[in-house]
Amino acid sequence: MTSRETIQHKSSLLREAAIQIGAGGCAGFVEACIMHPMDLIKTRFQLQVKVAQQDALYYTGIRDCMKKMYINEGLTAFWKGILPPIIMETPKRAVKFFSFEQYKKLFSSNTSQTMTYYYAGFLTGITEGILVNPFEVVKVQMQSNRKHVSHTPSTFAVTQRILTEHGFGLNGLNKGLSATIMRNAIFNTFYLGIYNSIVPLLPKQKDHVPELFLKFLVGFLSGTVASCLNIPFDVAKSRIQGPQNKIQYKGTLQTIYLVYQQEGFKALYKGLVPKILRLGPGGAIMLIVYEHMKSYLSKKVDY
Repeated sequence: MTSRETIQHKSSLLREAAIQIGAGGCAGFVEACIMHPMDLIKTRFQLQVKVAQQDALYYTGIRDCMKKMYINEGLTAFWKGILPPIIMETPKRAVKFFSFEQYKKLFSSNTSQTMTYYYAGFLTGITEGILVNPFEVVKVQMQSNRKHVSHTPSTFAVTQRILTEHGFGLNGLNKGLSATIMRNAIFNTFYLGIYNSIVPLLPKQKDHVPELFLKFLVGFLSGTVASCLNIPFDVAKSRIQGPQNKIQYKGTLQTIYLVYQQEGFKALYKGLVPKILRLGPGGAIMLIVYEHMKSYLSKKVDY
């Protein structure tokens, strides 16, 4: 390969990376803004324990949760903790899709195409989990606060408090790291694996709308299945990262066992409905936005 060809090759790789990162960032931003209220409701359910059932603010369902939040905390409470996801989701999704494209190359030569998607999704989830965990800690701390929005500390104040009291380590901004990694690894394995395996098999549509609808359905299916499979780790993450009067939730498996022992098997699936309502359509929106932004940016760069 000549020096000119080498330069062209490097330029092509940089262009490809920029398009993937740009499209992934846009997808993450759009999904975070639209679906954040359901993420907050999911976290509230996951933090509830049986002993709190006598509490007047105990949530009996999604509608009850939304009603009580609106009355006691105000309309904007549904976007509590939105800043960390916005700051996080853009680079997070950029990393997700960029990593996925790169990891696919590792397995493409000696692995079936279908399994390549699953393996690449798993490694993508690990990478993503390590990156986002500090933001997740801040987000969960803010989402667990039931005070009115006007009395809720800012994102900066919460971050500063965590750093001052516990630092950046596994008791501070990286608390619950293993749970976040496992949650994201399992989710991305099936989310990216199912979607990318099914979409190429879909019948070609002449019109844009039916194609978009079919992709939305596959994205919804992928997000729903992945959510059902990873939610015990999501519950563990919320318990570890959320406020604890007496520290009892530490390791991931220890937390899962403790929740199961104290509250039963169903407790490991707390917040499943709002999680599906968020990551089902949210996952579909994200993949569709990514594909369209990737196509749009590719055309712009080529032009």
